[in-house]
Amino acid sequence: MSKKNIVGKLINFRGLVYAPVNEQGVVFLFGKVAADLGMYVELIRPGYPDCIAKRYIGKDRWEDVRVEFEFKSNQFHHDPRGADIIICWEHDWKDCPSHIEVIELKEVIKGLENIPIEAPDKAISEFTPDYHYNKGTKETIVLFKRLDEKVSRISDEIYKKFAKYRIRYHSPKRNFAAIKIMKSGLNIQLFTDSKRIKGVEQISGEGGQKWGRIYVKKPDQISTAYEALKKSHELIKKAIKENRPTGWWAEAE
Repeated sequence: MSKKNIVGKLINFRGLVYAPVNEQGVVFLFGKVAADLGMYVELIRPGYPDCIAKRYIGKDRWEDVRVEFEFKSNQFHHDPRGADIIICWEHDWKDCPSHIEVIELKEVIKGLENIPIEAPDKAISEFTPDYHYNKGTKETIVLFKRLDEKVSRISDEIYKKFAKYRIRYHSPKRNFAAIKIMKSGLNIQLFTDSKRIKGVEQISGEGGQKWGRIYVKKPDQISTAYEALKKSHELIKKAIKENRPTGWWAEAE
């Protein structure tokens, strides 16, 4: 009798029907989200570490990163000095060395757009600045540009990506804010780590326990939004350093 396949939870994410149940599945899924993580791969090999990559750190600069793939993070059994990042499906290693960053794909994909698989002959949509500007007015576009200029000065590491629904700001290791340009103003979602930030309302309902929302409808509200985004950037860098989940579905500690 032939051996039956064992599959994980149904996720239907970017062409991967089921969640990974082994390291090979993690490698495949990473290939689907590497660009979202600001990374490109130089080498994947059978030795340790599994992957050599570059990660974007802003202002046209890239850093070397040594990546080890594991299904669960506690399956890492190597010299910790040889890796910078563990990429896994599930992070369950409580005593992970502080210098190793853990990227838990189970949480990462919850905050990413699930790009539908299309026939190869169908044109691929590109989301440009104009795509987002067309959703606003002259006044709200000016609000966005003024705020964007200030946010870009917070750190040389920060960069933005124009996604389908929002303009996403990266820390650079994680997305920490997303702005939607509307006719009525700017709708900003930002990482709060469940902390109170002036002018920011906590997002209630399913998901978003570590995220908040702030609106900008007039020029005199830009300063408050800027300070909130600056704080958000500080909080996500601290959470990353402590290997704590930061995604939309991450629960408050």
